[in-house]
Amino acid sequence: MERLNAKLYLQNCYIVKENERLRKKAEILNQENQQLLIGLNQKLSKTKDPNESKQGSSNLSSSSSASGQS
Repeated sequence: MERLNAKLYLQNCYIVKENERLRKKAEILNQENQQLLIGLNQKLSKTKDPNESKQGSSNLSSSSSASGQS
């Protein structure tokens, strides 16, 4: 019985160490994913900005021409 307990204890220790290793790896992957997501959001916002500024300037020109006609 003691031999079985010792064997189970060693298996448990191995599982705990493996769990810690995997947890650290998951944390690193999560950080990498967050950085990639930030980069993607920044690229998307840069591609949207020119479109929004064009729309904003066309709205300004149409409103200024409308006010010039009155």
